Amino acid sequence: MVDRDKKKLQKKAATLIEALPYLRKYAGDIFVIKYGGHAMGEPALSRQFAEDMTLLKQVGIHPVIVHGGGPQIGKMLERLSIKSEFIDGLRVTCKATVEVAEMVLCGNICKSIVADIQLAGGRAIGLSGKDDGMVTAVKMDRTVPDPDSNIEQVIDLGFVGEPSVVDPRMLQQTIEAGIIPVISPIASGADGTTYNINADTMAGAVAGALNARRFFLLTDVPGVLNKDGEMLTELTKVDIDRLIADGTISGGMLPKVATCLKAAESGVKGSVILDGRVLHAILLEIFTESGVGTLIRS
Repeated sequence: MVDRDKKKLQKKAATLIEALPYLRKYAGDIFVIKYGGHAMGEPALSRQFAEDMTLLKQVGIHPVIVHGGGPQIGKMLERLSIKSEFIDGLRVTCKATVEVAEMVLCGNICKSIVADIQLAGGRAIGLSGKDDGMVTAVKMDRTVPDPDSNIEQVIDLGFVGEPSVVDPRMLQQTIEAGIIPVISPIASGADGTTYNINADTMAGAVAGALNARRFFLLTDVPGVLNKDGEMLTELTKVDIDRLIADGTISGGMLPKVATCLKAAESGVKGSVILDGRVLHAILLEIFTESGVGTLIRS
């Protein structure tokens, strides 16, 4: 064996040795992963994600996946000539739009993720918040300031909801059966009305209900950055309040940080914002000392 081959094998062995204490640390724990963005849209990243989820399950960690699908819904609406309107980044969802969202999320994206996991050698099942009454939704209320009077006005987003109750029993049974749940962010209200739910919000609520060890929010940015563009590796609520006040955390990062904090305050031991475009991002985060994302604790 040439020296070059020996060095490669030694490097692999060193990686396994570094991962061993973390394998022990997380054995039997639940990880909830919000999966979306470019990580879900690129075939190579999708296959790698499925392989990583299968590996986690095989080493005794229990992944639970909640996926998004905004771009795919938008493309289908265009094909069907249904116009989309957005307010504060949220799609105004009419009856026709929520039907398309349910079709795309539950019937296309969810089953594609399940198929990828099964091709990787794992077992998976596609679910939505409707199954076994897992999630009960309520209509989302949103207000915006009137540009003239600056008085807050209630806006109607249609069939956009948010979780009010999460019943984790079916998920716990699925996990115990050795199956990876893949959840679409669709749920019914108490009266049976169908609501489309923001996937970040859905994932955070599921993580809290399961008392997950970790909640991973895969995004298209490296994590929370300081004003010099450097990633902040760990934050508490006090840190976050300060960074919001001085403008370091702003824009699209605000709701992501809020979701992670809410999950942490609901019983999740730690939430992580990390870049889903990085190959094996979750494995690098949990099995290495330095990690690759921003860990948020309550």
